[in-house]
Amino acid sequence: MIKPSITIATRESQLALWQANWVKTCLEKIYPGIAVNFLGITTKADRMPYISLAEMGGKGLFVKELEEALLDGRADIAVHCVKDMPVDLPPDLHLPVVLVSDDPWDVFISNHYPNLAAMPAGAVVGTSSLRRQSLTLNARPDLVTRGLRGNVNTRLARLDAGEYDAIILAAAGLNRLGLAARARQVFNKNEFLPAPGQGVLGLECRINDPDTCQLIAPLQDVSTFIRVSAERAMCKRLGGGCYVPIASFAETEAGVLVLRGLVASLDGATVLRAETRGAHANPEILGINVAEELLALGAKEILQNVAKQLADENDHKK
Repeated sequence: MIKPSITIATRESQLALWQANWVKTCLEKIYPGIAVNFLGITTKADRMPYISLAEMGGKGLFVKELEEALLDGRADIAVHCVKDMPVDLPPDLHLPVVLVSDDPWDVFISNHYPNLAAMPAGAVVGTSSLRRQSLTLNARPDLVTRGLRGNVNTRLARLDAGEYDAIILAAAGLNRLGLAARARQVFNKNEFLPAPGQGVLGLECRINDPDTCQLIAPLQDVSTFIRVSAERAMCKRLGGGCYVPIASFAETEAGVLVLRGLVASLDGATVLRAETRGAHANPEILGINVAEELLALGAKEILQNVAKQLADENDHKK
């Protein structure tokens, strides 16, 4: 018997609420009459938008309080952007369902320049992502990158106020808020490989809650789940958190699953790339194989250096 109601834990930003409402709409189409309730939570990362994620401990802070609501029974599921989720989940929770992927790419937004190549030397690019920082500096080492946190509308407002010459955001967030027209350039996989799970919404729930797992199972998009499994397996094998300069993207080419991955230094001077192909039935193996290629190229040393640089920066700010 399908349970008559479900409570969704969600952050309270405009984008997070859009995402939760989208899941609500999907559930109501499948189960007419179901009561879908929201538990709005303002996370530590949301309460401190001017402190870098590295200082606070990484993107996991976007999901920690939502996971606590699952574990103590206040909510049945949590809706997350998969790119914000750590690869290691609490032992009593899992990510059994991902929805069909939105646009996985990054976009360039500026009120003055049509694309990254057109920016003059010394221009300032805003981003909260170390991956985007590294790839920006790899493409244009003569530019300046500066931290930029906050929700999508806050970041756009700071761009419009002249704090930055351009900013880089995820296309999916703009699309969901009806702001796709703000993008001036959409980066492709050869320019800005996305973060693992970028553009994908995931549903997290308790492992020992079979009724909820059964309820949300019809929302599963199998092809996206395969993609996310490969990308996150690569990240997990590298031992990198989801906020360090790691990127991965899996897609089907000629009936074969292709996974591309990279690891970059913070200054963008070094970018290691690897890719492999294999069967859709073994996405995690592809992820591990790409990670092993990157480790053979020196990824471990780069990530250790990134961790040291971030720790030194945090110590300096204390």
